[in-house]
Amino acid sequence: MKLSEIGTGVESLPGVGPATAKQFSRLNIFTVSDLLSSYPRNYEDRTKRVNLCDFAQHAKVHTVCKVMAHTWFGFGAMRTLKIAITDGTANAWLVAFNRAFLQNALPVGSIAVVTGSFQLRYNELQASSFEVQKLAAVGELEDFQHIQLPDSRIFPIYALTEGLANKTVCKAVATALKQYGKAIDNELPDTIIQDRKLLPKAQAVRLVHSPESIAQMQEARKTLVYEELYFFEYKMALRALAHRGTLPSQEETAVFELARNSAPPPSAAPYFTTPDSIRDSFIKALSPLQTKLHQGLPFPLTDDQMRVIMEMGADIDRSETDLNALLNAPDKLDGIPFSMQRLLQGDVGSGKTLVCFFICLRVIDYGGQCVLMAPTELLARQHAENAAKLLEPLGVHVAFLTGNLKASGRGRLLQAVKDGSVHIVVGTHALYGQSVTYKKLHLAIIDEQHRFGVTQREAIVAKGRVSHKELSHAPDLLMMSATPIPQTLALTVFGDLDVSTIRTMPPGRKSVKTYLCRMGNEHNVYSAVQKELEAGHQAYFVYPRISEGEEAEDAEALKNEVLKSAEEMFTFLSKKVYKSYSCALIHSKVAEEEQHKILEDFRANKTQVLVATTVVEVGVDVPNATCIVIEHADRFGLAELHQLRGRVGRGLFQSYCFLIYGKNITETGIARMKALHESTDGFVIAEEDLKLRGPGEVNGTAQSGYLALGIADLSRDREMLAMARHDAFMQLKKERNL
Repeated sequence: MKLSEIGTGVESLPGVGPATAKQFSRLNIFTVSDLLSSYPRNYEDRTKRVNLCDFAQHAKVHTVCKVMAHTWFGFGAMRTLKIAITDGTANAWLVAFNRAFLQNALPVGSIAVVTGSFQLRYNELQASSFEVQKLAAVGELEDFQHIQLPDSRIFPIYALTEGLANKTVCKAVATALKQYGKAIDNELPDTIIQDRKLLPKAQAVRLVHSPESIAQMQEARKTLVYEELYFFEYKMALRALAHRGTLPSQEETAVFELARNSAPPPSAAPYFTTPDSIRDSFIKALSPLQTKLHQGLPFPLTDDQMRVIMEMGADIDRSETDLNALLNAPDKLDGIPFSMQRLLQGDVGSGKTLVCFFICLRVIDYGGQCVLMAPTELLARQHAENAAKLLEPLGVHVAFLTGNLKASGRGRLLQAVKDGSVHIVVGTHALYGQSVTYKKLHLAIIDEQHRFGVTQREAIVAKGRVSHKELSHAPDLLMMSATPIPQTLALTVFGDLDVSTIRTMPPGRKSVKTYLCRMGNEHNVYSAVQKELEAGHQAYFVYPRISEGEEAEDAEALKNEVLKSAEEMFTFLSKKVYKSYSCALIHSKVAEEEQHKILEDFRANKTQVLVATTVVEVGVDVPNATCIVIEHADRFGLAELHQLRGRVGRGLFQSYCFLIYGKNITETGIARMKALHESTDGFVIAEEDLKLRGPGEVNGTAQSGYLALGIADLSRDREMLAMARHDAFMQLKKERNL
């Protein structure tokens, strides 16, 4: 049977009673399948001796020691035993919190195996987290330094919860393997197991939980990681077939080569070879409204913008052709009606929004409507204003719809959307509200796509779905991301989408200079900003919390460091530092209309200093702002810092980003600061972010990554991810005769 089919409850295992089963349930372990699929999160190699003298070079010491003395410290209930030990290379103390029984279990002179994490504290080597096993009583072993280590093996370490010991999990897993392990069937095709030199599933599960060597553990993990990634990519391929009838356009072999050779990301299909031929082909491919917009632009499009507009234009043409066939001649359709499913990614300020306006115009030329959905009213309002400014002179009607729209105007707006007199509707979640009906919704654009869940995306797509018997056509879907996603991940995690990338920036932009400053030297930063303000420019100051009353997320990490707030620093900056300038404060608790007014004043240079939280991360475009100061920068994620830095450098002036970090900055925090100091390329930073934080969920929202996985890690297993995608696509092609 398959591992996932072992539905027997863990309480059926000998030694797992109701109390232990309840503890397992806190880890979402209810069945034997859950237990055997909860792979160790780490391993300890207890096959080798690690002496006390080498404690600094290893996570844990594993050695044979002699008990030299007992002592106590503290009083009453806090009285704690300390045990002096030596292994012949160094002396140390075991601090036995709540383990007074060890006084009798380990008498002075006895010999024991000690495994634990040792640190220098109070000028002595100590461990408070340790395991100890008595080997011999007093006087039985004199030559303890050369004794063979007992129970020498690779020791698995599992995720635990309160009251659940690692020893208990190990025992339950061993019992489950004994009862069910041999009957676990392979789930991967046999040909793939052979070609990729993988282990049978039963052997992989046994060795990942109970390896005899590091090499065995690695082979088992390789098999299980590959299997997880293979079935993920197989599902991606099925989704692609379901909505388009074909697999995505990226060649699987190219993706594999990319991961294997760590080559630069391949550009999209090579339509053109020279800038002139790009421009010529682009102009010929434009629809009537697109031509009008292009002719009216006061600046040239970049080559990447033109290429991406052409890519999506071809998708729109194909989609509209299939929709027309579904409505008028369904018998002529060859397979599933095609609709565009595309991810557009590009760095901050690369011109993605203008590209999406061009795509809207092509859809409008076909008689369709478009929606542009943003996660915040602030960003949605900016999109609506920009769309109105650029497109309404062309005869395109743009509407702005949010949940805060007053009832008096809402009814008229919804009627205009329903009868088709509105061509583009920009808004937030209200766009897929029950009362909203579209006449011909042909294109849905989702900005900052990582802030929306699958259900929300499906809800907006459902508003424009057209069905005929067994066939249906979904509106074209364009998802945009201003935080670049590493190329291999974009082609694999979003395996059911076509991916378009804008790498080049508009001409004339200068790279933002990034400076690092340790907390305590802020006056140097304030002076540098003063010079920019005197030159007529503007500045942002960003803080991790709104007010002093908010509790810090990690009080231990802050220790004695005071976490500044936006409200506190607004008072300080406006009254003490920049008294000659107009200052304003904006954060998420400020009413939407007030936020809009504050930003309008900032855009108009009525306000020179804007103190904020991360509410300004997206949706704020002020070319005259040349400075951004981010205090407690080590408290922000790398992608978030890059997005915030993107608020400046949007004009022709040299711009600056100042990152002020705390005294207790971590090693990861230092790596983040270094990455931002050395590069302004969002794609380079995305790669570094993936290394530092791991995958998890995509982009900034718990962007410890891109998706939830079990044993696989997208940063570590990128080459295997590409291989799994290649094999899954080839297998599906074989099964479906594609």
